[in-house]
Amino acid sequence: MEKAYFFRKEEKGVKCTACRHSCFIKEGMLGICGVRANINNELYSLVYAKPLAVAIDPIEKKPLFHFIPGSKALSIGTFGCNFRCLFCQNYDMSQGVKGKSLEETRRMINNYSKRLEPEQVVDLAIMSNIEVIAYTYNEPTVFAEYFLDTARIAKKNGLKNILVSNGYYSEELLKEIIKVIDAINIDLKSMNPEFYKRIVGAQLQPVLENIEYLKKHGVWLELTTLIIPGENDSREELSKIAGWISNLDPDIPWHISRFFPYYKMMDKQPTPPDKLIEAYNIGKEKGLKYVYLGNYPSDKENTYCPNCGTLLIKRQFYHTTIVDLDIEKGECKKCGEKISGVWNMD
Repeated sequence: MEKAYFFRKEEKGVKCTACRHSCFIKEGMLGICGVRANINNELYSLVYAKPLAVAIDPIEKKPLFHFIPGSKALSIGTFGCNFRCLFCQNYDMSQGVKGKSLEETRRMINNYSKRLEPEQVVDLAIMSNIEVIAYTYNEPTVFAEYFLDTARIAKKNGLKNILVSNGYYSEELLKEIIKVIDAINIDLKSMNPEFYKRIVGAQLQPVLENIEYLKKHGVWLELTTLIIPGENDSREELSKIAGWISNLDPDIPWHISRFFPYYKMMDKQPTPPDKLIEAYNIGKEKGLKYVYLGNYPSDKENTYCPNCGTLLIKRQFYHTTIVDLDIEKGECKKCGEKISGVWNMD
């Protein structure tokens, strides 16, 4: 347990300032995320240095396709989330502590998590010859203090830091993120405010604003949309998403992910392949240069030159082969087209 960095004291409680929910938390209570608690009118992170999951993943699994392709990432995540997505694939981690008392939550975290200090995370990455640390699995915002402390140490040691996130940060946290985080994949779940309110328990506008902020401040961005039948899969909805991304920057990679039934959406069917292809085509029609399909094997996981069509990077089951991309220059070897991304550790 560690005192939080993002909060302010108020009469009869504290206000958490890590995310855009800005939870007001009374003594002995927890925020929406389930892991940030008011103890003696101070805000504490119950999951600081207590990861629930530690693993080594391909960078492509995040998914990040234009960030040091073929590399591995030391991935860590904790309990808790500031969203309540009805389709969450990691709901045991993200939602497992929700609705419990402070003492029950602390006991559960202690029972299932092994302490791993920020310095130890970085040491583990270095000993494993891994140059990227990923804060992922659940929403990193809820363990902001932990990932920031780790990222600062990692940066001093020449490592890269990435987030896999819902993008619901406060402005205060954003200012710290841009100092130490090199790349972020954000789930842009819909362009419908009602979808965000009903299905994930949040608002759309803060996510859009934060994506724009990160883009403006030079953090490498890739966006992912899980296509859920009957919820966000209409042609109008997909066109809005692709159009918004393209207007921001057509070089932003858009990952279209296939839905499978999970958690509280077991009544839904998997996304039909034809719908994935439709979404892919819409992305291209809207001017996006890099559109990818996920959770569905196809050649649409490959990277092609947007100018001459040359195969630059081939991907198959997280196996990545650099074909005709000059990773030193970030250019197509055939025509010299500049390919947006972070291609090496320099």
